[in-house]
Amino acid sequence: MKYDDQNIFAKILRGEIPCKKIYEDEFVLSFHDINPQKKVHALVIPKGKYVDLDDFCQNASPKEMTGLLKGINIVAKKLGISVDGGKGYRALSNIGEDGGQEVSHLHFHLFGGEKIGKMVQ
Repeated sequence: MKYDDQNIFAKILRGEIPCKKIYEDEFVLSFHDINPQKKVHALVIPKGKYVDLDDFCQNASPKEMTGLLKGINIVAKKLGISVDGGKGYRALSNIGEDGGQEVSHLHFHLFGGEKIGKMVQ
């Protein structure tokens, strides 16, 4: 999959499409999913143009890598689903066609607020 500057997350980052923002810093943007699959369903995306986790691991700077992981943790705490304030959550990133990736911009789904269930069915 090639990075597409017209993907929905690129448009959200450019402010062309609104989002219900949860958190933003120099490395990430987080917002509520418009079609939530669980009680709590948020997205965390890096601000850099990375197709997927493989692309990110190969090309992101150490600061971007740290920023993304810290961003996921900050968002989980803000949403009250981290083990510090809740009962836990699932962070999921689909990678490539077989992994079910639909948008060509790296993103993590954070699910929580209830039992999530089996990992794969």
